[in-house]
Amino acid sequence: MTMLDIIENKKNKRELSTEEIRFFVDGFTNGQIPDYQASSLLMAIVLNGMTDRETFDLTDAMLNSGDVVDMSRLGGIVVDKHSTGGIGDSTTLALAPILACCGVYVAKMSGRGLGFTGGTIDKLESIPHFDTALSEEEFFQVVKRVGCAVIGQTANLAPADKKIYALRDVTGTVNAIPLICSSIMSKKLASGADTILLDVKYGSGAFMPTPESALELAEKMVAIGTLAGKRIGALITDMQQPLSDHVGNSLEIVGIIDVLNGKKNRLYYEIREVAVKLLVLTEKYNENSAEKAFQNAIDSGKALKKFAEMVEAQHGDDSYILHPEKFELGKKDTVSASRDGYVTGMIAADIGRAVTHLGGGRMQKSEEIDFSVGVVMKVAIGSKVKKGDVLCEVYHNGKGLEEAKRLIENAVEIGDIRPCEHKIAYAYVDKNGTTIY
Repeated sequence: MTMLDIIENKKNKRELSTEEIRFFVDGFTNGQIPDYQASSLLMAIVLNGMTDRETFDLTDAMLNSGDVVDMSRLGGIVVDKHSTGGIGDSTTLALAPILACCGVYVAKMSGRGLGFTGGTIDKLESIPHFDTALSEEEFFQVVKRVGCAVIGQTANLAPADKKIYALRDVTGTVNAIPLICSSIMSKKLASGADTILLDVKYGSGAFMPTPESALELAEKMVAIGTLAGKRIGALITDMQQPLSDHVGNSLEIVGIIDVLNGKKNRLYYEIREVAVKLLVLTEKYNENSAEKAFQNAIDSGKALKKFAEMVEAQHGDDSYILHPEKFELGKKDTVSASRDGYVTGMIAADIGRAVTHLGGGRMQKSEEIDFSVGVVMKVAIGSKVKKGDVLCEVYHNGKGLEEAKRLIENAVEIGDIRPCEHKIAYAYVDKNGTTIY
């Protein structure tokens, strides 16, 4: 068996055997298979797909490429949430402290930016001195003491995924259900949580373009998680426009602080939906008690204090959470409406790409990120605007400003007829089946 044989098989639409998949995963992880051959196989998978059995075998091989974390030492319910990514999707940053206030542990391992979407770890590292690389022992200590902690994927947790994840980012092989499914589920199963909620996005700002394709991914992941003995569910949610008003690393921390202070925007309602579903999955809450617990965590101010406590426990400067005006932002410019009308749609991906052009995302995996740049949206789909009204504020340091503004101008669509309201959630999947809203 050679890597060339495996590439040829998938190129010619043949089903890969369990042994061939393990050969690829093990060889790429230990450095025997070079990037160019791995890239070739990944592209063949994007073009020709994988069967359910191949996808399960890929997930299993990636899961077993490293350690599996034992969370039982925490002595309580450990929950995890994963989003397939989107523009302004910073839900994890609010969910962790909210759920900790509701009496469950959140031991979260997150990733960096992939494609045109931002990464949770990049956002957290915009807080001065915040440490996303805690040792395993310190990670457990913080979770036990605070109730939540968020760190980067450790070197020995699904290391195959870490290498494949980085390669997909720069080879145009992000958007493929078998690769997304195996990436997410290998990490989720290896990270040891017993209760998992998947937030699967669809729309112009997500990897899944339609609710139907997002539902297909969700059903495959829930099936894998259920077979692994987890309490698992998946929400299919809308990403036709940025989820947060704030897009960019430091700016998204500011947006989360707004939500934890009670600001009721799209991001708030998304976080509420995810939190309630996750609490119900634990079997510790029903729908009504979960909603009350969520609301109390925010209204009492406990969730904001818990976020600051987590930041301090991970060596960050918690004064930025209580005083977000301390975040250093770039120079401010604006994009204005070219005509009267209603915002009828957005190309959310282009808003994400605009932030990348400003330096807030990566074109190549080795690039540094500028935490101070980004955009603040002043309109949403359905907003009424007049010519000259500000559509968004652009924070920049000179890099890529004109291209970013051009992308945003073209991304915000203005028409004469007010569109219907966009629902946040399209469907929910768990072991009992699928509910379409």
